Amino acid sequence: MTAKLAIAAIQMVSAASVGPNLETARRLVREAAEGGATLVVLPEFFCLLGRKDTDKVDAKEPAGEGPIQQALADIAREAGVWLIGGTVPIASSEPRRIRNACLVLRPDGTTSARYDKVHLFGLKRDGLRFDESATIQPGSTPTVADLAGPDGAPWRVGLSVCYDLRFPEFYRALGTVDLIVVPSAFTYPTGQAHWEVLLRARAIENQCYVLAPAQGGTHENGRRTWGHTMLIDPWGEVLARLPEGEGVVAGTLSAERIAEVRAQLPALAHRTM
Repeated sequence: MTAKLAIAAIQMVSAASVGPNLETARRLVREAAEGGATLVVLPEFFCLLGRKDTDKVDAKEPAGEGPIQQALADIAREAGVWLIGGTVPIASSEPRRIRNACLVLRPDGTTSARYDKVHLFGLKRDGLRFDESATIQPGSTPTVADLAGPDGAPWRVGLSVCYDLRFPEFYRALGTVDLIVVPSAFTYPTGQAHWEVLLRARAIENQCYVLAPAQGGTHENGRRTWGHTMLIDPWGEVLARLPEGEGVVAGTLSAERIAEVRAQLPALAHRTM
């Protein structure tokens, strides 16, 4: 029997204070677990979309401790799932900037891997202005997480966050993976223009599944995010999608499907550089 893994992505419309977001995350992860998911992924900054850019700096935690990280550990343990904590504001070497850290937790609540977002979003278009480098210190290391399904089968997960999606060479640096996760908070106009085509391209190029949990709706701070959390298969087919509002997008990874696509069109084996 081919290995399979039940997974789920959480879409949120995060508020401007941490407490309510943690409760929403707990409720939706529990819903995903009750639906059979072994791996659950939260969106970027699930814990806080503040009223100003510096709010996430004010909410920062030292690595390995703090209420947000403790809540993630508790949620993973209570639900009995592998949990990828979207992103969490972790203290950096600079007091006015944070690391935008994607944390992977085992079902016992311990941390398995951490990836710090490498590419920092900047936009100047139609009155919108974003400069993540003002409050975020970039990471430098592509990171994968290895986990085992209920049957003991191994799965390799490539970690990325939001703006990383625009840099295909970043995903090549991850090596061969079964799943890429892209927790995100895409703006509405950039999401409308580019989100789906970029996600499908990354799935097709890397011949793996892509799971992209998103922020999706109008937030307390007035910002509108694109949403459209989705699961995409190694051929680029969208298997599940949630356009807007909070909820769960679930599906199943199939090792047989990955192998089939790679055998039919062995593009990964044909690379010359």
